Amino acid sequence: MTQEALAVPAAHEPSGTTSRWWRDAVIYQVYVRSFADSGGDGVGDLPGVRSRLPYLRRLGVDALWLTPFYVSPMADFGYDVADHRDVDPLFGTLDDARDLIADAHAHGLRIIVDVVPNHTSDRHPWFRDALAAGPGSPERGRYVFRDGRGPDGSRPPNDWESVFGGPAWTRGPDGQWYLHLFAPEQPDLNWDDAEVHAEFLDVLRFWLDLGVDGFRVDVAHGMKKAPGLPDVGHAGQVEMLGTAVLSYFDQDAVHEIHREWRRLLDTYPGERIGVAEAWAPSPERLAAYTRPDELHQAFNFHYLTAPWDAAALREVIEESIRTADIVGAAPTWVLSNHDVKRHVTRYGGGEKGLRRARAAALLTLALPGSAYVYQGEELGLPEVLDLPEEFLHDPQRLRGNDAGRDGCRVPLPWSGEAPPFGFGSGDASWLPIPDAWRALTVEAQEADPGSMLELYRAALRIRRGHPALGDGTLRWTPGPDGTMIFVRESGAAAVVCAVNLGDRPVRLPLSGTPLLASGPVRVDGGAVELPADTALWEEK
Repeated sequence: MTQEALAVPAAHEPSGTTSRWWRDAVIYQVYVRSFADSGGDGVGDLPGVRSRLPYLRRLGVDALWLTPFYVSPMADFGYDVADHRDVDPLFGTLDDARDLIADAHAHGLRIIVDVVPNHTSDRHPWFRDALAAGPGSPERGRYVFRDGRGPDGSRPPNDWESVFGGPAWTRGPDGQWYLHLFAPEQPDLNWDDAEVHAEFLDVLRFWLDLGVDGFRVDVAHGMKKAPGLPDVGHAGQVEMLGTAVLSYFDQDAVHEIHREWRRLLDTYPGERIGVAEAWAPSPERLAAYTRPDELHQAFNFHYLTAPWDAAALREVIEESIRTADIVGAAPTWVLSNHDVKRHVTRYGGGEKGLRRARAAALLTLALPGSAYVYQGEELGLPEVLDLPEEFLHDPQRLRGNDAGRDGCRVPLPWSGEAPPFGFGSGDASWLPIPDAWRALTVEAQEADPGSMLELYRAALRIRRGHPALGDGTLRWTPGPDGTMIFVRESGAAAVVCAVNLGDRPVRLPLSGTPLLASGPVRVDGGAVELPADTALWEEK
């Protein structure tokens, strides 16, 4: 049995009713510069996203998360913001943003936008004012400036390291150092300054008034630093992210900011939400970001980084559900995003990686809570590992040649037989699309009922329509080694998800009617043979 091509029901319309929609939403991440190009310059833009809304509605997602499209010199591809209240000409205009929000709502889709509060661009007017005003000035107080160590102040103020590699401090022309936990072009804001708080509340109001449905908070764990900026005491700090306590991440005081923002979100109708991109050293510390008076969701990176192993994945799933339940939140599940290698490649690449990615899709969409889909995973796109050197500009490459994120950001292939595969009207894209992706275009996969795209469409249609899927709980049932089997129940309705993560077929009792499989399965009387790296949904 393989998946069937099935009709998609009407999308949910955003409304003022209380639905807690985020608890089981499927949210699609749009990396704007790589989604669709309307202007022919090879760079995706807001009108391009707007033109593809029918595709996203048919896919069956509930909301879009848009990566930054604000005015920026693009030292970190838009995460270095120079103006939080306007659209960079590369991506369109403010009117394009208004039109996209309105059109998305007309399609029954919500819009979540990035907010980047840990740092600004070094070309932000505030930072230029800070450099001009000098030490001790209110302008400089908006950022983290310190005198250096040593008799002449020539050594950085402490041992903090940039996430992108190298020291987290750069010395300015007058001898003071400024903090940048990312690129030197991204100076950290000082969240002990009242003006910083007021500015970002105003930024949030600006976009809420334009109609956005929420914010993904970039580096939500990073705005507050330990008092006195103490040394970490270890080199190789990037390897400690999410596993150890650091003086500059996941400080208790950061939660005051999220409570402040939650109070603002709750004053707007339509259930506007906040989503934390947060790395924390334990699931309990991560769950704190989604306490009832803080943000609504936090990305589950523990699930994303789990290996393709039944015992390891089950442990992560159980821990994720347990810790989310402590604070009354719903867990989230994510397989890929714009910062990590695509999971087809992480799971082994080639046919093995694709087979596992198909099974992972059904596993993820059957779990209780909310799921995130990174653009292109519904097409089974792999990581592009052989981009020409002249195209590689990711500042994270300072950590090493294999640390760059360009390979997961290659533009989507939409149609045709040659690059750029309908991405735009021009003859090129900002990152080159491999010739081999002609078999992975939306156009090619729509013609193939066994494609990854049709698997996602079928799974999302079933998930949306079945009362046992989405928010709720799960119940594990026993199975052979290398398998995970659980039941999702709501009243009399129930769905069984069985996943074989082993390297050989297993025979399972058939407990109901097969709904969807990630690959061919054989039903024999009251049993089903589930091949290696395959998932099956059954309705009881």
